[in-house]
Amino acid sequence: MSVQSFPIGRRRDVAMAMRILSVVLTASALVGCNTYRVKEPLEVPNDYRKRHQIGLREGTRSVELFIGQSRGALNPSQRADVLSFAQTWKRDSTGGIVVEVPRGTPNQFAASEAAREVNAILTASGMPPQTVAVRSYMPENPAQLPTIRLSYSAIKADAGPCGLWPTDLGPAPEPFYVENKPYWNLGCSNQRNLAAMVDNPADLVQPRGETPAWTSRRTTVLEKYRQGQSPETTYPNQNKGISEIGN
Repeated sequence: MSVQSFPIGRRRDVAMAMRILSVVLTASALVGCNTYRVKEPLEVPNDYRKRHQIGLREGTRSVELFIGQSRGALNPSQRADVLSFAQTWKRDSTGGIVVEVPRGTPNQFAASEAAREVNAILTASGMPPQTVAVRSYMPENPAQLPTIRLSYSAIKADAGPCGLWPTDLGPAPEPFYVENKPYWNLGCSNQRNLAAMVDNPADLVQPRGETPAWTSRRTTVLEKYRQGQSPETTYPNQNKGISEIGN
């Protein structure tokens, strides 16, 4: 049915509706051609400590002992590693120590003998026997020398991950390019290195408690100050040069 078959008033309404429909279709076609969208500006804090905050989490501290199949005992360096590991456990552990011994390997017998020595060192260092658990494991890669693994849970500081580039550093039509703000990855490596080097992760949250004062030294300093003397500490041969010492 054509528009001419409608009455005059009805014909005007139909013509107006068709014009409106054509305008809407034309606008829709033009909008569909514009496929580019400007990205929302990325909120990047100027302080790198807020972009890459150091967090505390529960991690694992471990040490590995390489035992050959013809050995059966620890060498002096490995004994020192086990003793140091036990002393560190006393300071920052949140659980017991797990000793994992390889099973089904050429060095299985030697590793079992060395594990007994490891257990003896841990007991001699003052560690309660109930805090040490000995387990066996099957190595995943037979090409590598299986090791005795000592591990325990401890609080660790961590930051990152680094190497994230959510935006391009080159010229871009986005608003953040002209805002001259620090890019996201700036300062991440510093935060990650600081988290790895800190001795006690709790120091990043709160200061340590004060230790008792050295009473004898404090008494000496106050007595010298009361008598009008210098409270400095003097050592033998303090004023001698290097060439005069031993003459």
